[in-house]
Formats: sequence, structure tokens, C-alpha cells
Amino acid sequence: MHKFLPAIGFSKLNKEKLSSLLQEIMLRPDYQESAIDFEGNQFVELRYMVADNVGLVLRGIYNDNDEFILDYYYPSFFGESVSINNDVDVIKQSDKDNFQVMVDELRLGVNLIFQLQNMGEYLRKNIMEGKSGDRDIRLAALSLEGKILLPIYDDEKSRIKEKMNNQKRIDLVEQAREGDEEALESLTMDEIELYQRITRRVSREDILSVVKSYFMPYGIENDKYEILGEILDVKTVVNHLTMEELYLLVVDSNDVVLEVCINKNNLFGEPAIGRRFKGTIWLQGTVDFS
Repeated sequence: MHKFLPAIGFSKLNKEKLSSLLQEIMLRPDYQESAIDFEGNQFVELRYMVADNVGLVLRGIYNDNDEFILDYYYPSFFGESVSINNDVDVIKQSDKDNFQVMVDELRLGVNLIFQLQNMGEYLRKNIMEGKSGDRDIRLAALSLEGKILLPIYDDEKSRIKEKMNNQKRIDLVEQAREGDEEALESLTMDEIELYQRITRRVSREDILSVVKSYFMPYGIENDKYEILGEILDVKTVVNHLTMEELYLLVVDSNDVVLEVCINKNNLFGEPAIGRRFKGTIWLQGTVDFS
């Protein structure tokens, strides 16, 4: 968690300055909420924003003397647009008072796992741990390194065809999960055909001109991913404490739209709508429990 501080503009923060900043947040947070967990334990979250939807989150409890006892903190970026509407599985981490969310997202082909940002709301709603039905999910991510790539040329006709093919694949996967052998056979044949086409093309083309976007796990931590996707929007903000510039990117990766915050110094290239972002991310998100 702490290694992602540079992503929100704290690339030169030493231990002394960090300690002073945390003390200041404990005394004067921008936002505070509290809840009681399923076992009757107190939960308190403090937030301090350094730019639009970007800031530090502190979690802990208040003792009998009304002093905040810090459990842990992490940098965070809160997304605004709905990325997914799907069934969610909320899982408590064993090493700390924290929850992760798992979503079975067919468009990505992987179980999507991310840090739950609105943990207080989850506890206040008293939703039992585990599955909680279809919910609106707003995905956001922090990135420590990224590159800007030129887009792959395509026209409206090819875009429509690609969306139709993606939807056809999703339908086949759902049918195969229900035991449809014909759907499973069709998926197998499609995979073989796709492998053959890619093999022929990569022998004479760069892989990044063949693969338009991808979303895949990165490393051994289950909420880290490497993505490649089209940039839909770009915004520049400034961390008002350090004056470091940040890019807030809206990225479409495998038909899933998410927002990415990255330090301008850690992004190679100039972002623009239509270009592609390639980088590693730590995925976070809010779930609508209303």
C-alpha cells in the first residue's frame, strides 16, 4: 500500500514528514466516518484529500481518551463513473481489518479483486460477509509506472463487429457454465482459431499492434494488474501539498472502464484521448450497497 504514495504526488515524502502529515490528518481530517463491524468492534476512517478524489485514508479506532489510534493508512483515488454492475463477493482480509471484493467478470476472463474503499458503508448496512447481489461498482486505480502508446487504426464497422464478437463470447461462456457442450466446443474452436491468427500476425507485426487491450493479473498480490486500454478522457490535477502534477485517466480495457491516477513524472509519453495507456495498477473501488 505505502509504496503507491508517489502515485498521488508524495514521491519525496520521508518518515519525518509522513509522521507529521498523519498527525495533522488525525487532528483535522476532511472526512470522517465510523461504524461497528460484525463482531461489535469499532471502525473509524479518516480521509484527507490532496486533489480531486485523490488523498490519504487512515483507519483505526478512538480510545477512551478520544485519541485516534492508527491501525493502517493507504493512498487512494475514488472513481466517479460506474464500471461494472455485477454480483460481488466481499471477503475480509486475515492480516488486518480490511475487506476486498471479488467479481466474476466475464469480459476480463479473470476474477476481478480490488480493495473496498467504502468499508464504513458496508459495515453500517450490516450486510453479511459474502455475496451481496448485483451492485454498481466504480473502479479506480493507482499506478507507479505507465507508457502511452499510439492507437490501433480501426473504423466504426470494425468496432461494432468487435463488440458483437465479445458479446457472443460472453454468451457462450455463460452457456458453457450451465453445461452446454455445444457452447463449450464452440469456445474451444474459437480459441484455436484465434491462436492461429495471432501466431501468424506476430511473426510479422509488433505484439502491441495485434493486441488492442488486455487486463491481466500482475505479480503475486491479487489486487494488482497490468492493463492496456484506450484513453477516453484525461485530466491534470496538482497535489496541493507537494505541487506534484498528477494525471487522472479514464481507460477502457477489455470493455471495462476504470479511472487511473498516476504521477506525471512516472508516465512515459503524452496522454491524449484515443491513445492507449499501458501500465501496472493497484485496483480499488466502491460498491453501491444502497
